[in-house]
Amino acid sequence: MAIKMRYLYYSGKKKIASIGPYIKAKYDLPINSVDVIPPAYSCDKERIVILGLSLKKEIPDQLRLFCREMTKARAVNTALIVDGEAGAANAVRDILKEAGTNVVGETLFIKGGMPIIGGKLSDEEKKAVDVWIEGVVSSLS
Repeated sequence: MAIKMRYLYYSGKKKIASIGPYIKAKYDLPINSVDVIPPAYSCDKERIVILGLSLKKEIPDQLRLFCREMTKARAVNTALIVDGEAGAANAVRDILKEAGTNVVGETLFIKGGMPIIGGKLSDEEKKAVDVWIEGVVSSLS
């Protein structure tokens, strides 16, 4: 399935970072489709940008500024994978909506594990990501 999609992450946890290559391989995305926030190449007319975030109660300024710039010209749709608090995830969703992008689907919550160890997705987590992303992508049609 050809879709203009990117996975950008803001996390020091290997598991959140490892979701990007998994999605890239599954959807045969181009080489620059997985990056950190802020990305080396800015988003430009992306059909969907999936944000993988590790969040605590406060949203870091760098992440807040990035999300405020996520207009429809950069990404028509966004979706969230979060390791952290639901309140912070809802705050990020609100910032993205204010910027003008459409936030699709429910937020997928994944336990990121420790920053140094535990970077692999389990089979259950892969299945959860597969089901979630298929729902998100199908909602775009």
